[in-house]
Amino acid sequence: MPHMRLFHAIPETRPDTPALDLIQAPQDLRELDWTQLRQVADDMRAYLLHSVGLSGGHFGAGLGVVELTVALHYCFDTPFDQLVWDVGHQAYPHKILTGRRERLPTIRKEGGLAAFPDRKESPYDTFGVGHSSTSISAALGMALDARLTGSRRRHVAVIGDGALTAGLAFEALNHAASENADLLVILNDNDMSISRNVGGIRDYLAKLLSSKAYTRSRDEARRLLEPLPPLAQFAKKTEEHIKGMMSPATLFEEIGFNYIGPIDGHDLSSLVTTLQNMRDLKGPQFLHVVTQKGCGFVPAEHDPIGYHAISKLAAKTEANAPKGLTYSNVFGQWICDLASEDARVVAITPAMREGSDLVAFSERFANRYFDVAIAEQHAVCLAAGMATQSLKPVVAIYSTFLQRAYDQVIHDVCVQGLDVTFAIDRAGLVGEDGPTHAGVYDIAFLRTLPGMVIACPSDEAECRRLLSTCYAHPGPSAVRYPRGQGPGTPVPTDLDPVALGRAIQRRTGDGQVVILAFGSRVAASLEAADVINATVWDMRFVKPLDAEVLAASTSASLIVTVEEHQRQGGAGSAVGEWFADHGYSVPLLALALPDRFEAHGKHESMLARVGLDAAGIRGAIEDRLKQRIPAD
Repeated sequence: MPHMRLFHAIPETRPDTPALDLIQAPQDLRELDWTQLRQVADDMRAYLLHSVGLSGGHFGAGLGVVELTVALHYCFDTPFDQLVWDVGHQAYPHKILTGRRERLPTIRKEGGLAAFPDRKESPYDTFGVGHSSTSISAALGMALDARLTGSRRRHVAVIGDGALTAGLAFEALNHAASENADLLVILNDNDMSISRNVGGIRDYLAKLLSSKAYTRSRDEARRLLEPLPPLAQFAKKTEEHIKGMMSPATLFEEIGFNYIGPIDGHDLSSLVTTLQNMRDLKGPQFLHVVTQKGCGFVPAEHDPIGYHAISKLAAKTEANAPKGLTYSNVFGQWICDLASEDARVVAITPAMREGSDLVAFSERFANRYFDVAIAEQHAVCLAAGMATQSLKPVVAIYSTFLQRAYDQVIHDVCVQGLDVTFAIDRAGLVGEDGPTHAGVYDIAFLRTLPGMVIACPSDEAECRRLLSTCYAHPGPSAVRYPRGQGPGTPVPTDLDPVALGRAIQRRTGDGQVVILAFGSRVAASLEAADVINATVWDMRFVKPLDAEVLAASTSASLIVTVEEHQRQGGAGSAVGEWFADHGYSVPLLALALPDRFEAHGKHESMLARVGLDAAGIRGAIEDRLKQRIPAD
């Protein structure tokens, strides 16, 4: 079989892909001779590079599983046989092979393909994903359904070594073994998650792969097995003998899986042979496949973190345009400045060092930096343990991932009233990543917790001030800030807190309309207020609310709350509860996200769609005021 084709640049024009062009669905792939698969893989890698260059999106993971994707659809009768992809960053090649090639340039665009597998999009997408470590549980559920209904469907879960660090994955492995389920779990081992993978599982796999014993035994196993007929029992005994020499008891066999590997995830011959041999084996099977993130694209091979995802190819003027600070940058600078003055501060992240902008902190304060891998529950409980002692932990986490540790926030932090600060990034709509990553529930699930403080900065300067305020608060607190850049407000250098629970008046109107704006919607509220002459308060805090401001607003003809969060349980609900609790009957308009999951698109377009841009805010207020005018 010919060697893999290497690329040094992203093709700016559509490449010729003669082998791939023959495939409209996996059935077409299965009609080929296996020796033709190399050309299919090379064509797919070329097309993937060109397409993602046009659209932007997840990049390195897909390049790393091109061969594995081809082999899986070649060896299994998809969609009857069901593949479950963990997270979905690596699912672009899967979409190419399953009838969506021509639509791939629309990925992450409004009305286009979803960034992740989506059951509504294709019968080949068997399970909707976005968060990590769900694939084994989901595939096990499908496999148990097949057992109960007598179906001959096969089920495969593909999980990365980063996702394998989560407790959910091991819970599923344990249950699959206890059920003796007919399930194939494929470990895509590229020593990477979004950040560089860390932890004991990673170290175990690295030691296994790099050991001289493994190298010698792998070569010896290949020499012994090549001239022999494919007798499963003899192969199994030989495999057990070889593995026994290099490892007394492999981790996955101790759990109860039949472990095969590691094998080269870019060697199509090995992949096809192994998958064909394993697909009809009964009981829990585990295939360890070693791949390289960004494989075939030389720049991504050298910088897999930088090429985890890319923006679309931009004009030189756009690429060279100066960029302002993001909210993540503000947090990264703040925590470094804080650590220089306060030896108690520690930073904890669940595999989001780069995304949360903790790179500088991890280098300057390495002994106070803790990346716990993809283990959000552990991150929060670890912080709680630290807070019972002398440390003041800051947990840097995306809003959508904090959901996964909700019990720890309640049971381990809030019930004990511990001093843990949550720096919640990506709060609000997140654009192209869609509903699985939207950070629009955190106000609702945090404000119900006794003792919790919730702050919502409206710009970069407020982000730093509110981080300092919440850190100074001797109890559980959270600062939720959006993805990307703010309005460009200069950031102070001090670490001074502000008064807890106090709002700021940003605009004085005629007193008829009072807008209580939270976080990212302050700027749009100010723009709308200029047209209707409304008073605007930057509320700063959802909990505690500024009672003085609320009480003073009761004489207005209309009180409006605006937030980038679900309406149910959000800041508007909190304001309404306050008025009801204090005996006020007021005209209240709560502007927030509607009761649905918002499809992906550009952030600005999504805000307009849900009426949370300046025009939507103004229009909603004007419509409500018209309803209040009595008819002649």
